[in-house]
Amino acid sequence: MNPSFRMSIVLVAAMAGLAAPAVRAADTDCPAGSTPQTTFIQFSSPNIDPKAPQPAAPLTIKGKLSLPNGNPANAPCVPIGGRKVPAVLILHGSSGVDARGDFYQPALNQAGIATLQIDMWEARGVSGPANRPSLPILTYPDAFSALAFLSAHHGIDDKRIGVLGFSWGGVVSLASAEKSYASQFGAGRTFKAHAAHYPVCYAYNNVQLAQALHSTPAGLGLQFLNLTGAPVLIQVGSKDSYDNGVAHCIDLANAVNPSNGDAVTVNGYLGAFHAWDRLMVAVTGQDPFADEGSVFVTGKVPTIQLVPDVAQAYLSRDRVVRFFKSQL
Repeated sequence: MNPSFRMSIVLVAAMAGLAAPAVRAADTDCPAGSTPQTTFIQFSSPNIDPKAPQPAAPLTIKGKLSLPNGNPANAPCVPIGGRKVPAVLILHGSSGVDARGDFYQPALNQAGIATLQIDMWEARGVSGPANRPSLPILTYPDAFSALAFLSAHHGIDDKRIGVLGFSWGGVVSLASAEKSYASQFGAGRTFKAHAAHYPVCYAYNNVQLAQALHSTPAGLGLQFLNLTGAPVLIQVGSKDSYDNGVAHCIDLANAVNPSNGDAVTVNGYLGAFHAWDRLMVAVTGQDPFADEGSVFVTGKVPTIQLVPDVAQAYLSRDRVVRFFKSQL
């Protein structure tokens, strides 16, 4: 591995009693225990699903906006100088909105960062993985419509908005750093920083996978070649059911970093399964995109395991907060 690449491959063994490193306090931090201002919002997003009745009406995307508070008088916690607060968009996985968003939200709010969790499924009548959209690209407009919403908010700095995604949302977060999708859906807007958790790295720029789906990587929304320049943090477990480890994410970063200013960093977590930071009971399911796309060879849909890991979840959350504090 070329050491010049800004690569942080951190294989972390979760041990009993392991303490996650504390996030360093900064001038933008809110007082401990402060309660965020929470409102429930909605905005329009283009419906680009070709299966929708044409012409397709815009979707109404709903979400939870949490603004950090600085004092009991309910005034916003803002950085020194009275500037507006940065924000992070949070994107769920195939199972829909779950514990992950609410796990990261308070830590980001405590760091003086607003959060917006959106529900990409409710507007589409999706109940879970079984009837999710056929490809993540169909939800890329939601991320950029949320970016437009946040950019127009009076309390948020439109130049300091990041995105954090899990699994399906991780695919959206990673792809939104590709210039072609930012240009197609962003109307000139781009995210300042991207955190993508277990984003199915093997699928990006994968010509064989695209041919099996009768398309191209670009057409599938899986091109990752020419980046916007914003820093990208990928976090993945060594027992991930989709990439079968961290190697595909490392290879992807190694492939794009030389021509993109070493923008991509990878953190690997030893022994962690897909969705280790989903602090809910472990579940087993099936997904055709798991096991490096083996279904296109074997015809058998592979099994996935979602297994929580409390110690590594807190460790990865602290890393995400530090990443956004340093980049926003």
